[in-house]
Amino acid sequence: MDLRQTVWLVAFLNLSYFGVEFTVARAIGSVSLFADSVDFLEDAAINLLIGMTLMASATVRARVGRCLAILILIPGLATIWTAWSQFQAPSPPQPILLSVTGPGALAVNLACALLLTRFRASRGSLTRAAFLSARNDALANVAIVAAGLVTAFLWRSAWPDLIVGLAIAALNADAARDVWRAAEREADVHQA
Repeated sequence: MDLRQTVWLVAFLNLSYFGVEFTVARAIGSVSLFADSVDFLEDAAINLLIGMTLMASATVRARVGRCLAILILIPGLATIWTAWSQFQAPSPPQPILLSVTGPGALAVNLACALLLTRFRASRGSLTRAAFLSARNDALANVAIVAAGLVTAFLWRSAWPDLIVGLAIAALNADAARDVWRAAEREADVHQA
């Protein structure tokens, strides 16, 4: 499978699981699942943009890379807004649904990360953005499952879910910074 086919498949997988996770997040009031679901939507958009700009010039790819860095921040901002609402009236999400939804998301994100691994450095900031998003999401999914287990068995509180949701936002901010820097390097190389 070539890079174009891979990013289209990754976009489809992300868009599909967005619907699942968003529905569960809204039903149980989970900040971490909401953050991850919005992140699935962002990943789908990233991969669609990559699929459309693969054959573009280095200058265009660098510009799109900068846009992708900004796009990666959007789920973090949505998460902060959702977390703020939860801070106002904290209530723990249903831990079983939280823990059961996480492994499905983990499976999708691991599949996407594995698909993208061999391309992560082949097209600069674009494929780096796709790979980092999938890798970071897999890490976030492990944390979501852990938050569900902690809430179910150790601490019946909204805090494990809130902490994981905010950690996902921080992870996205770090990935955005990395993608922005890669886009800047591409622009510098092209201008030199």
